[in-house]
Amino acid sequence: MEFIFRASPNILYTFLTTPSCLTRWFCDEIDISGSYFTFLWNGAEEVAELVVDIEDELLRFKWEDADDEEEYLEFQIGQSPVTSETILVVTDFCDADEVEDQKRLWTNQMEQLRKATGG
Repeated sequence: MEFIFRASPNILYTFLTTPSCLTRWFCDEIDISGSYFTFLWNGAEEVAELVVDIEDELLRFKWEDADDEEEYLEFQIGQSPVTSETILVVTDFCDADEVEDQKRLWTNQMEQLRKATGG
């Protein structure tokens, strides 16, 4: 899914990688140890390894308990050459019967991120 932001790529990158910012829009708590991010939601823990990190451009996480080795969560940050708006592309995997729920989830999460980043 693709989302438009008024915030700069640097600000978005900060909100995708720092604990104090991630807890404002993505999870309840987080612990980062090296390349491993432990996310907590309502007491449930999920661990992901940050496997690609290109500052202000791209983050790719591989979930520790993913069903498929090819699954990942990716945030790609770019800018429109015409409008200079920041574009955040989110790539996530789910079962076919969960697609609409995942779209709603990411739309809601991006609204929280917009509020947190001011745009």
